Amino acid sequence: MEDGVGVERPLKLHMLPFLSPGHMIPLGDIAALLASHGQQVTIITTPSNAHFFTKSLSSVDPFFLRLHTVDFPSQQVDLSDGVESLSSNNDPATMAKICKGAMLLHEPIKEFVEKDQPDYIIADCVYPWINDLVNKPNISTIAFTGYSLFTVSLIESLRIDRSYSNKNSSSLVVPNFPHSITFSSTPPKQFVDYEERMLDTIRKTKGLIINNFAELDGEDCIKHYEKTMGNKAWHLGPACLIRKTFEEKSVRGNESVVSAHECLSWLNSKEENSVLYICFGSIAYFSDKQLYEIASGIENSGHAFVWVVPEKKGKEDESEEDKEKWLPKGFEERNIENKKGFIIRGWAPQVMILSHTVVGAFMTHCGWNSTVEAVSAGIPMITWPVRGEQFYNEKLITVVQGIGVEVGATEWALHGFQEKEKVVSRHSIEKAVRRLMDDGDEAKEIRRRAQEFGRKATRAVQEGGSSHNNLLALIDDLKRLRDRKPLE
Repeated sequence: MEDGVGVERPLKLHMLPFLSPGHMIPLGDIAALLASHGQQVTIITTPSNAHFFTKSLSSVDPFFLRLHTVDFPSQQVDLSDGVESLSSNNDPATMAKICKGAMLLHEPIKEFVEKDQPDYIIADCVYPWINDLVNKPNISTIAFTGYSLFTVSLIESLRIDRSYSNKNSSSLVVPNFPHSITFSSTPPKQFVDYEERMLDTIRKTKGLIINNFAELDGEDCIKHYEKTMGNKAWHLGPACLIRKTFEEKSVRGNESVVSAHECLSWLNSKEENSVLYICFGSIAYFSDKQLYEIASGIENSGHAFVWVVPEKKGKEDESEEDKEKWLPKGFEERNIENKKGFIIRGWAPQVMILSHTVVGAFMTHCGWNSTVEAVSAGIPMITWPVRGEQFYNEKLITVVQGIGVEVGATEWALHGFQEKEKVVSRHSIEKAVRRLMDDGDEAKEIRRRAQEFGRKATRAVQEGGSSHNNLLALIDDLKRLRDRKPLE
């Protein structure tokens, strides 16, 4: 369909990410991607989260990409002004209030949509009300998820057969799934309920946008999803590969607490594949006892490391007595002196670190952003899931694609700040590190596979690649669907 001057009319898209870095960062990148292909995109967020999208906005003509903010209901949920992101807190009560406030954005966003009507709303399926935003026949919703399609498909297989929840067994075998997947524990009921609401939200939309590339999820999984969900999925990722330059990689997300050049200088002094990178995401909590085991395990392994400890943000000047509760005596001094270790307390320039040739493995919580960033960089993983869908992602990495090893975490937390009953031992940590970093035959094969997936990820986003073709197909599909709709 063309407008009066013979130029094809661009899509008008409103994009609504959930208020967490793991959701905002990739959706901001995808917004920039769509805008760079000539579509008019508006990102809707709250004032204190606007900085997550600064880089996306600066990289595209403002005619095609803009930001609209709606006030966060701080007073209604009893929060201080400016506390609007799940990464801006460190306790479950505050996190619950932020989630409640996010759900209350329904009305102001609906008012904006009615005044400034798009062709489509691309919205995070964490919001259960995204389909209620459209009461006009010429507006439709597309879902976005921070999960892999593997994980969404696996959740749907479990939903179809919930018989496992009535069994006394603590293990879980996934039924009617393209791959043989077994878990040694079952997810909390509250998380299962949340999963079901998410699936219901996705099912009511016109399709699902995935921050992944088709080769990693696999053709079997894609076919399984379309058959069981009756829904179309578009793989547009990895979104992190939109960032090409050193500067773009170093400023993705929050502002780092360390200078990117300071970090780069330390990395440049190491040999190829010799550094272990350790980071458990922006919303993770480990007890001092568990941190002590991590420190002991990585030091015993003998390998150099960069360790991001987000829960110590703001405690850089803690006393020696407090430090020794979570670090062996003299740990930091020893590792600084022998140049073995680099500890970051807070946000780190992760994409930049992972893309450095000296990084040989990544110990990760298996959050999807971190997972796909590691895959994109060709880095094998030591998997340590903490909560939610991270246990599903672990199986894609270790069982299906063979690009990582499990550290042995089995306790399924409901949220990132939950105190764990079980502690992963320093022996298990050291053993997992050595499996990937000592460069034996197993490590070489895992690294070879990881590097091959890294090349596939790069090809996917290039012209003619699977994700690039999916992007063009998405734009064409949405224009075709829009132009068949009745206008008011």
